Amino acid sequence: MIAANDIYKAPADVWARLAAPLAKDTISWRQDGKPINRDGRTLARFVAYVEANTVRERLDSVVPGEWDLTLTPLPLIPGEPAGEATCSFKARLQVLGVVREDVGTGRDYKQAATDAFKRAAVRFGIAHELYAYGQNWVELDGDDRYAKPVEDPAIAYARRHGERPTARAVSEALEDTKAGDARPQRAMDEEQCPKCGGRMWDNRLTKRNPRAPDFKCRDRSCDGVIWPDKPRAAEAVAVAEKEPAEAWAPLSSAPLIPDDAELPF
Repeated sequence: MIAANDIYKAPADVWARLAAPLAKDTISWRQDGKPINRDGRTLARFVAYVEANTVRERLDSVVPGEWDLTLTPLPLIPGEPAGEATCSFKARLQVLGVVREDVGTGRDYKQAATDAFKRAAVRFGIAHELYAYGQNWVELDGDDRYAKPVEDPAIAYARRHGERPTARAVSEALEDTKAGDARPQRAMDEEQCPKCGGRMWDNRLTKRNPRAPDFKCRDRSCDGVIWPDKPRAAEAVAVAEKEPAEAWAPLSSAPLIPDDAELPF
């Protein structure tokens, strides 16, 4: 590695190359904060970000073998609400003998370490252009935790600012459209809430936890849900209430869930 007193030997344009704007296709969007309701619509703010691998690739391409990263865990933050950032790391990034430091936080050590690394890299100019991005509010298809944007945030931002969307954003949007055409009809058109009889959201394709409910009532005041692998049992109960005992035979392969069984959460 080049020592600090040999910095002058580095190419004159190395710092400009590090700080050069990243390719548009490397920029992604994630929801930031809770959704809000406005004029009968649910909106959420999305912010631009890049993956840690993109930062590593920039460093490896401009200063291969001449950068070093040291991560130091910081004490846990006391008194943080459940689910909030509780882990912190300090990143010490050295490039050609020049050192920059910053702190990152996250819900776990991996997320906090990645955040610290990217923040330290920004001090060398890497991905600094993300801070110039304006507000990007995108409509969601619902107001629950499983809601997702009705339009790709990258395309929404490009349209709003008179820019041309990237090939990656267009490709992903087309794939989502094709997948949507192949999906079964939405649950709000098929399923009725077992408690209030209202419409339900279909969360099967968007939920991250496989043990989370497949369907959830759209009425926020109602806690009606349908759990994974439970619809057939619910169907059996409905049949039993209307038909004689022999009506159970076709459903014998789907045993009922006992009333005292522990439901997944």
